[in-house]
Amino acid sequence: MPAAEGHFDVIMIGGGVMGCATAYYLLKSNPDLNVAIVEMDPTYEKSSTALSDGNTRIQFNIQENIQMSLYGLEVMETFAEKMAVGEQNPEIAFRQQGNLFLVDNESLSEAREGLQLQQSLGCQVEWLSLEEISLRYPLIDPVDCVGGTFGPLDGILDPYAMLVAYKDKAISMGAQFITAEVKELLYENKGVKGVKLSSGEELPARTAVNSAGAWATKLAKTAGIDLPVSPVMRQVFVVETEYHSDDLLPAFFSPSGLYCIHEGGNCFIVGKSLQEDPIGFEFAWSRDRFTETLWPELVEFVPSFDRLKVMRGWAGLYAVNTLDGNAILGEWPELSGFFLANGFSGHGFQQCHAVGRYIAELILDNTPSLDLSVFSPQRILTNEPVFESKRKLI
Repeated sequence: MPAAEGHFDVIMIGGGVMGCATAYYLLKSNPDLNVAIVEMDPTYEKSSTALSDGNTRIQFNIQENIQMSLYGLEVMETFAEKMAVGEQNPEIAFRQQGNLFLVDNESLSEAREGLQLQQSLGCQVEWLSLEEISLRYPLIDPVDCVGGTFGPLDGILDPYAMLVAYKDKAISMGAQFITAEVKELLYENKGVKGVKLSSGEELPARTAVNSAGAWATKLAKTAGIDLPVSPVMRQVFVVETEYHSDDLLPAFFSPSGLYCIHEGGNCFIVGKSLQEDPIGFEFAWSRDRFTETLWPELVEFVPSFDRLKVMRGWAGLYAVNTLDGNAILGEWPELSGFFLANGFSGHGFQQCHAVGRYIAELILDNTPSLDLSVFSPQRILTNEPVFESKRKLI
């Protein structure tokens, strides 16, 4: 571990994409800051970002979530140039193949409201009738559905490459990357004073950011804070089918939350969040989960997938906000200097650009470019959830 020197202005507790993006925006605004990024596993083997399927979308039902996605699209336009370190430009392989959300009668009203809001904010999203879906994508049989919403600017990117890009850029701007585990948040008189590492070493700072992902609750408890964030294991499967297409199809999502992402040719990624998904730090995937639970439902929507081969799979963690499924952003009301960027419930990496900028602005006491106060931690103390959707978590 590199030696830590002096007093830090800000310590990022967790060096995933959220921590690194926040460090980047802090140093972009004030290059003289002394910023530390403390990460227990620099290989990111169990990082939720690295294990993500990489889908990004503007199809949300809360204005602030949509605005974060719009800013993300804006960032993507010049990401490689702005994140360049020396002559090295990151390649995040962003492909905008679109997302198609199938809609049934039960979710029709909410889908229509969401579509109207998205379009009012300038989003390129359209309603497709059953006839239009069948004409454009004959592979799909939208059983029990009444139509769908299609966002052509939604797509897939390499989340690990994006994480590394933010990390490398932040380090090049002066952030100190420390390989260590934060064992405890140090505080006194209702204010942060630093962190203690598992080695026993203490790093002093008046500001710390909980960017620990699925480990956020464990960290917060060291300061007597109970966050409603649970590490929930999600599984993803890669299959090869007899169907082959040279053109990329959009990712499609059933009303139940089952999703299927075309990777090209005859290769697809399939996943779904289930009620029985285990809580805890488990990373073992099960082929039976696909064959016994997901496959029968998948065939209902894509009949030609009745014959396929499971090539591989993996499991990662969603940091699920059990209060309302949305991000927890901002300073904890009862502990000065302790900022939270937690509980993203599966859509964190795609929001890292807006969140990193927002948390940096709050720390520096700058007027936020995008008001995300709806996601303030205060709502946890007052039990005022902000729900995104009545439908399945995706």
